[in-house]
Amino acid sequence: MKVVVVDWDVTFPMNSGKRLRTLNLMLQLADRHEITYFSRGDGNSSEGLEAQKFLTDHGIKTVFANIPVTGKKTWHYYPRLAISVFMKNPFSVNAHVSPRFAMSLQDFASTHEVDLWQLEWTPYVDMLQGISPLRTIVVAHNVDTLIWQRYHETESNPVRRWFIKNQWQKFKRYEQEVYNRTDSVVAVSEDDAVILRQQFGVEQVDVVDNGVDIASYQTVTAVRNPYELLFLGSLDWRPNLDGVRLLLEKILPGVLQQEPRVKLTLVGRNPPPWLVNRAIRMPRVELCANVPDVRPYLARAGMMVVPLRIGGGSRLKILEALASGLPVVATRVAAEGLQLTPGEDFRMADTPDAMSESIVDWIRHPEVAQHVASKGQQVVSEHYGWDKLAEALEAAWEKTAKLTTPVGC
Repeated sequence: MKVVVVDWDVTFPMNSGKRLRTLNLMLQLADRHEITYFSRGDGNSSEGLEAQKFLTDHGIKTVFANIPVTGKKTWHYYPRLAISVFMKNPFSVNAHVSPRFAMSLQDFASTHEVDLWQLEWTPYVDMLQGISPLRTIVVAHNVDTLIWQRYHETESNPVRRWFIKNQWQKFKRYEQEVYNRTDSVVAVSEDDAVILRQQFGVEQVDVVDNGVDIASYQTVTAVRNPYELLFLGSLDWRPNLDGVRLLLEKILPGVLQQEPRVKLTLVGRNPPPWLVNRAIRMPRVELCANVPDVRPYLARAGMMVVPLRIGGGSRLKILEALASGLPVVATRVAAEGLQLTPGEDFRMADTPDAMSESIVDWIRHPEVAQHVASKGQQVVSEHYGWDKLAEALEAAWEKTAKLTTPVGC
């Protein structure tokens, strides 16, 4: 099958959950299908050049349009943010729409046979208009309506809360419309699939969970320090930053009152200046940004702490932790969508006080924490290997490609 994966990223190096998922699934299927990775990212950047070489070496063709999505650091970011209040679609959707990129896709389609277009986010559905014949499958890495609803529920500033509600309602309308203009949707958890079916009326939904390179993480040689807590995740993503702020302001102080030897290590890419400055000022906090390999941090920590209040999809970092045998303390939202049982495979704590107490308890009883982690490790090994998940995605590809009547764009 000839499949084009349409993305805004460069997917390598694998330093975010989204990159990990997209790339690992392509790698598993590249020897059985002709895959082209078609990105609007900057192929001339250091990451873009590295990505092209890696993908080509692994049998995946590449096309980079060199039209990267405009970031927050540009001068016109905030004017565009203000104007977006009066626009039909959410701000982040508008930021991804590009007539030039749409033209690049149409030019490619005019000279190449394509059996299936896999779109890594909903805005890219609209950029396939005019292409025929067309089979489309959208990967719902998150249900954005749910994420913006949770932003709204946790935001206290009235101005930001008003803006967030505005975006939440726009995403609700937008996702309802766009998911029903695609042939098929791939959800990353059964929880998300239920939302897509019940709230948006999507008929063709397949579940392909997030996963982990089990062999790579099972080889971690652990020398665990029960007094070292680990937070691992992209530090340029708002749900993670909300969790880090909660950890620094409400959870860690409660732990230090009872166990003053505790140290917190924050590991992730692209931390904002406020977090860098705060970590410098806090003697029991270490910030490690843009590290080449997270496994040494998984090996030395006593537990991973995941205090997320906002999110959707499922957390690859929890899978990585458990695959390496690291105990996990997480909120219900953080563990949502994973086939894990609270109390058996990880410890669930939904309030700052409950999380502080859970952390202290496991510091004092590391053998209990390790027993729970070993059960979680077994679940991850059985259910979350990329090879099994790629088979599920392949089945979704084949089913979508054989549909009698395409929905189209």
